[in-house]
Amino acid sequence: MELLIKLFEAVFPVFFIIGIGYYLGKKNPKIDTAFITNFAANIGSPGLIFYSITSTGITFELFSVYFFYALVVITGFALVGLVFLFFQRKDLVTELPPFILPNTGNMGLPICLFAYGVKGFGVASAISAVVMLLHFTLGVFLAKKKFDSQLILKTPAFYAIIFSLFFLYFEIKPPVFLVNLTMLLSYATIFLVLMSLGIALTRLKVFSFKDAMVASIGRVIIGPIIGFSLIKFFNLTGFAAGVLLIQCSMPSAVLTYLVGSMYSPKKVVDSIASMIVVSTIISFVTIPIVVFFALKYFN
Repeated sequence: MELLIKLFEAVFPVFFIIGIGYYLGKKNPKIDTAFITNFAANIGSPGLIFYSITSTGITFELFSVYFFYALVVITGFALVGLVFLFFQRKDLVTELPPFILPNTGNMGLPICLFAYGVKGFGVASAISAVVMLLHFTLGVFLAKKKFDSQLILKTPAFYAIIFSLFFLYFEIKPPVFLVNLTMLLSYATIFLVLMSLGIALTRLKVFSFKDAMVASIGRVIIGPIIGFSLIKFFNLTGFAAGVLLIQCSMPSAVLTYLVGSMYSPKKVVDSIASMIVVSTIISFVTIPIVVFFALKYFN
């Protein structure tokens, strides 16, 4: 019973805020979320990165290890995505992002925070940092089929990671005013982006349910299987292993749709939108199961 209560405490707040966004999106279809997107990308996410890395008690070694594990599982996601896209006879490049870039930020971070506390939040940030960087580098490259080396230098998250790791590596305690500021930015960002996800679910349409359903299995079902396989292979234990498993279970990120809509053909964008909607809906069932498993065996 205690475990079920813990599961409810971890999952309910996240799904509830998504529900608020869905309600607002239905009530006012013209509600503008551009502010949330710009705020999150340029101010909120860098603040969240700094706070989660420097103020949650994780070490540089732990951060580095799980940063590496994130790269490994994303490689696994990519291989699975290529297989699914090949058999579905879809573009192996432009439609790959929703497979390899799960929603580890606005969904994964708060769930890991509520499940494992601030230390879980810190480990989750290492995984989320990788995904966030890839959104604006590899994600754009795949969407437009053209590599731009300047993209990473234009990404605020890149500088936030470097700045944060400087504090972490040299074990410098950040000033209180900076901790307080980034803490407020972090929680504001999580709330706003979760709400915007709910709004997005009222706007994105499913153009091919069958294809989206099959593709979503590769994201929310096989994703945590890849994470669990990595945990067993490296013999990982404790809360950090649970965080990795939870982050691998996240649905496709809405940001893949936003990036795709800027650079990819409409047919590809429609397919990405379908996968985001279906994988997110399925995740309302699969995430509680994964979190229950994580809390039971990796605590």
